Amino acid sequence: MECEKAATLDQDTGATRPYPWGAEPPTTERANLDQFAFGTHPAMAHPEGASPSGCLGMLGDTWEWTSSGFEGYPGFRAHPYPEYSEVFFGGDWRVLRGGSWATCARVATPTFRNWDHPQRRQIFAGIRIASDA
Repeated sequence: MECEKAATLDQDTGATRPYPWGAEPPTTERANLDQFAFGTHPAMAHPEGASPSGCLGMLGDTWEWTSSGFEGYPGFRAHPYPEYSEVFFGGDWRVLRGGSWATCARVATPTFRNWDHPQRRQIFAGIRIASDA
């Protein structure tokens, strides 16, 4: 949830945004998505994609590992495909956030979660270095 808040919460108004920069869909100026670059961009390459708290790169470049275990949100129902999600709940599956340069922009949102085992070398995954303010 920390990633999602950093990407969407406007602390001045208490409102959340659909995307870090606002309500408009992703563009190449805001995020590195849709396989246009065929790789990652340098840090701070998309200042137009900043979140209200000033975080950059919250969508695109690499899926970012979190320490969160992959579970359903409260009230989640796996209808009509329980075999697509429920089999991954629990265990050592971890949440990935933000999409990568290869993720389609129409599905890349701050609320979408991917998952994998942390010991796997995931070519579209990376880490975000952060510290408490």
